[in-house]
Amino acid sequence: MDISAVAVLGSIGIYTVLTSHSLVWTGRSSTLLPVGDSRGWDAIDRALSGLYGYGAPFHLGTEHPWRLGGPDPLDGISIYPMNSPSPHWHYIGYGLSELYEKESTNSEISGWGFELTVRVVRIADGSSPPLWPAGLLQSLGRYILDSGKWFEPGHTMKVSAGIDPDRPESAIRGLTFIEDPELGTIDTPHGELQFLQVVGITADEFAAAEGGRARMLLERIAPRLPLWITDTARATLIA
Repeated sequence: MDISAVAVLGSIGIYTVLTSHSLVWTGRSSTLLPVGDSRGWDAIDRALSGLYGYGAPFHLGTEHPWRLGGPDPLDGISIYPMNSPSPHWHYIGYGLSELYEKESTNSEISGWGFELTVRVVRIADGSSPPLWPAGLLQSLGRYILDSGKWFEPGHTMKVSAGIDPDRPESAIRGLTFIEDPELGTIDTPHGELQFLQVVGITADEFAAAEGGRARMLLERIAPRLPLWITDTARATLIA
């Protein structure tokens, strides 16, 4: 199934820096979570701790979340620096699954059944993670909640503008989705949850991925795009 949409990149929303250091975060702020059940959130934390062995060194929390009438569907986005297989940032959203109490009647999945992730190239210069990937995840979350449509591995989405505002000339003009190769799918107290990775692709690659061929495309470019890290500076990887 292919999904096509017009511009998905909108406002990044309003984020609160949780400590005096730029984006540095070493614990969850109680002001961003309702008092009581946060077992869904805790399940994501455990999955990340299992992969990384430590808490997120960077975290973005929304000041006015969707559940309280705000513009941002994701209550938080954790960000980890990775060095292997090449330096990149790993962004993980919190908000499309049931983070708090169980609200849906479907006991098999938590919320929409997935949380969005994305990996983007990291310049090893000690700089903080860029905000545009968080904005992309928020925009995709907003699209899901506004339209009632969801994403699955193999879906594609065309974007009408570059996803990185600092690179308007970028060749990346489409998105596809795959299960996050390191986080996979987990069980939570509210049902199953898949970590669904967003992958930026060029216009040529998008055309090759249409018609249910996204998995074939990703397998084809995987040797040159390990872990399907989005690189807004790259050229197409297919002839």
